[in-house]
Amino acid sequence: MKNILVPTDFSPEAQYAFDAALQLAQRSGGQLLLLHTIELPVTSHIATAGGLVGSHGLNDVYVLKTLQATKRRMHQLIDQAHRVAPGVPVRELVLTTDLEAAVLDTIAQHEVDLVVMGAHEHTSWTRFFLNSSTEQIMRVASCPVLTVKHPAPDFDVRHLVFASDFSDEADLVAPGLHQLLALFPEATLHLLDVVPSADRHDQALAAIHGFADRHDFRHYEPEVFDAPRASTGIPRFAEQAHADLVVMLTHGRSALSHLFQASISEDVALHATPPVMTVHA
Repeated sequence: MKNILVPTDFSPEAQYAFDAALQLAQRSGGQLLLLHTIELPVTSHIATAGGLVGSHGLNDVYVLKTLQATKRRMHQLIDQAHRVAPGVPVRELVLTTDLEAAVLDTIAQHEVDLVVMGAHEHTSWTRFFLNSSTEQIMRVASCPVLTVKHPAPDFDVRHLVFASDFSDEADLVAPGLHQLLALFPEATLHLLDVVPSADRHDQALAAIHGFADRHDFRHYEPEVFDAPRASTGIPRFAEQAHADLVVMLTHGRSALSHLFQASISEDVALHATPPVMTVHA
């Protein structure tokens, strides 16, 4: 986690993500890249650097003022980082494009290891569009995405939950789990499977122990939790276990198929109380 990207819209949730990312960078010896995006009107004559090009209409003046205000707010966040985490380098990036394209391009160009984003805990009609951007980035990002929904003044992971069915795909997450345990050596690792009925317990436990053996997890808690759906069972277990971080594997889907078959990991990331890290399959 040397290169951490933090998209911000300057909302309280984005501030929570920024605070958590700073603490992760302190632990890992990493650096932050703070990203804000502005979508320009079609008639705008604003250059990427923030200057006026050609004719100066009202749209151009408005966008220029917006860019200047954005720069001020970015500098305020960087000043905050220098005060609370003086050893963490923080750079700013303001792009005039849509958020998804900006995040994907930045991940590729800057070799980003982790994206940290704010999200609202409960999706409602009034907050759907705020959460949909975070959900879309979780779906398409090539690196892990950490969603943070609450203040994180002391982001210390004592209970780390990896929720999975422990099929072969779960092996993809094992290196990341070892990395997290190295950053938080006092954490208890909970390997969780959610099953619909008690007759699935033995099979689930066998898969959990097999995963732990394959990847040399010596100290862990095998957890099998009964719930009709994983999307509701995982948040319930996380609350009962006082989880500080939940890790899940996610699958990218097209926007159309996603309407009919929502990803469990994306649903959990937007509804579970603790931060959730999704790792792309």
